[in-house]
Amino acid sequence: MKSILIQFGVRNFNPVLRKAPEKLDSVRTPEGIPMPPNAVGALRRHMERFHVIKEQMKTIERTRLQRLQRDPAEKFNAMVFLLVRIIGLGLETAEQLVHEILSRNLRDRKAVARYAGLTGSPDESGSRRREKGLSRSGNGRVRNILIQLSWRLLRFQPESNLVLWFKKRTADAHRSRKLMIVAFARKLIIALWRYVNTGLVPEGFQFKSAA
Repeated sequence: MKSILIQFGVRNFNPVLRKAPEKLDSVRTPEGIPMPPNAVGALRRHMERFHVIKEQMKTIERTRLQRLQRDPAEKFNAMVFLLVRIIGLGLETAEQLVHEILSRNLRDRKAVARYAGLTGSPDESGSRRREKGLSRSGNGRVRNILIQLSWRLLRFQPESNLVLWFKKRTADAHRSRKLMIVAFARKLIIALWRYVNTGLVPEGFQFKSAA
C-alpha cells in the first residue's frame, strides 16, 4: 500500500488506520489532484485484505489466550503469563520462547545462550584468536525471534538497564548496532530465562498493570 502511495508522491496518508478507507477518496497528490481510479481501487482491495488478516490474527490470539487460561497454573502457561506482563512482549512471542527454549531444562546461562545460537564461533590458530561470527549450532527460530524482540524492546523498554547498556555501547559510531543487537539478544534471553525460572525481574523493565 505504501509503495502505491509513494508512486504518486503521497506521504501523509496512513493506509492501515481504521478510518483510512473512508478518507481514501479525499487523498490528493502533491500537485493537488486525485489519485488515478485504478490506484485507488488497488489500495481499497489491499485495505480490505489487511482488515481480514487483522481480524483473523485477533481471533487466533483470543483462541490462544483462552487455551492458556484454562490451566493458568500449569508450568508452561505460567511462564507465558509472566512474559506477557512485560511491555513490548506479545502473547505469540512469549509462547514461542517458552515452547522453544525457556521451558527446557538448561543448566546455566551459557547453555541458554548456546541453545539460542547467540554465542560466537571462535577461530583459533596458534596464538591468534578471532571470532568468525555466530555459531549456527543453536536454534535458528529462537535466534530470529530474539533478534526481532530485541529491536522491539529498544523502543518499549527505553529505561531498562539492558537498553541503557546497548545505547552506551553503540554511542560510539565505530560500534555497529547490528553487531551489538546480538549481544543485547544474548543478555535478554538470559534475563528472561532467570525471570521465568527464578522470579528475578530484569532491572528497569516496565510491566503492564494488572487487569
